[in-house]
Amino acid sequence: MKLQDSLVKYRLDNNLDMRSNMMGKPTLLIMAAGMGSRYGTLKQFDDFGPAGETILDYSIYDAIAAGFGKIVFVVRAESLPTIRSLYEEKLAHKIEIRYAVQDLDLRKFGIKHDVSRIKPWGTGHAVLSAFECIDEPFAVINADDFYGRDAFQKMADFLRTEISHMHMGMIGFRLANTLSDHGAVSRGVCTLSTAGTLEAIVERMQIYYNNSDGVNNIVYKEDEQEHVLDPEIPVSMNFWGFTPRIFKIALDLFTIFVEQNLENPKAEFFIPTVADYMIRNSLTDFAVIGTNAKWFGVTYREDKPIVQQSILELVKAGVYPRYLFSG
Repeated sequence: MKLQDSLVKYRLDNNLDMRSNMMGKPTLLIMAAGMGSRYGTLKQFDDFGPAGETILDYSIYDAIAAGFGKIVFVVRAESLPTIRSLYEEKLAHKIEIRYAVQDLDLRKFGIKHDVSRIKPWGTGHAVLSAFECIDEPFAVINADDFYGRDAFQKMADFLRTEISHMHMGMIGFRLANTLSDHGAVSRGVCTLSTAGTLEAIVERMQIYYNNSDGVNNIVYKEDEQEHVLDPEIPVSMNFWGFTPRIFKIALDLFTIFVEQNLENPKAEFFIPTVADYMIRNSLTDFAVIGTNAKWFGVTYREDKPIVQQSILELVKAGVYPRYLFSG
């Protein structure tokens, strides 16, 4: 699969026949290139399960159980040997594995600029980095988020039976199921249309509990003002369902983004930026696939024992085996 060197604004071609790919197994793209600056280490590789499993181990286990057929790891070049050592033997004969490197080389996207940066360009850039590995409907997740089996099963079913170039999707978590007790978090807060599809998504950077009035409200802070949020409102945790057409649209937008941010070394190109553009220009709609699954977060180091205990309880309840990939 090769991206065109030059892309302009366009409407999606409804005639592309996806039936052969729709009948196969979907792919899971795992964004594992982040450095976990607030957490203090590469939390993707930290142990959380009773036998030393990572959070990512549980996501992969749930994905295999839900019927995904391929995993694409998006990693930094320096993390690639670690990922290989962790997963190639463990997942042998269980699921196909591919690797994509998210780096600062823009030439592979046809962008002829040398930009002085330390970090890659964000989640939208991570997805775009995997364009050579994917030709089928696929889901996108963060490596360091625990999404729960229900979320994986619902997304796999959607990718097999409902997705099209004009109808993509995202898992919508209840806001109250996604917070940390140890500090503020960022969430993509969603507004739904009357049809139940995604109408808008706004990244709120400081969401936290505030019980200063004796009521345990969820608020976000903006311009030094606090605003109350409904605990039931759906939020994005970067669990998206796409067709490969996302790559063409993302490349077009990313090219423009780079041009506009040549002198901004901290600018990031996010997945919701691409989704919002597609919605506003009637290129697709996004089903918001609801789940009551409890998100387990490791935004802060203090979250770790809570996540470990939550996973242990799921193991004791029989949701997961004590040793995920034995046998």
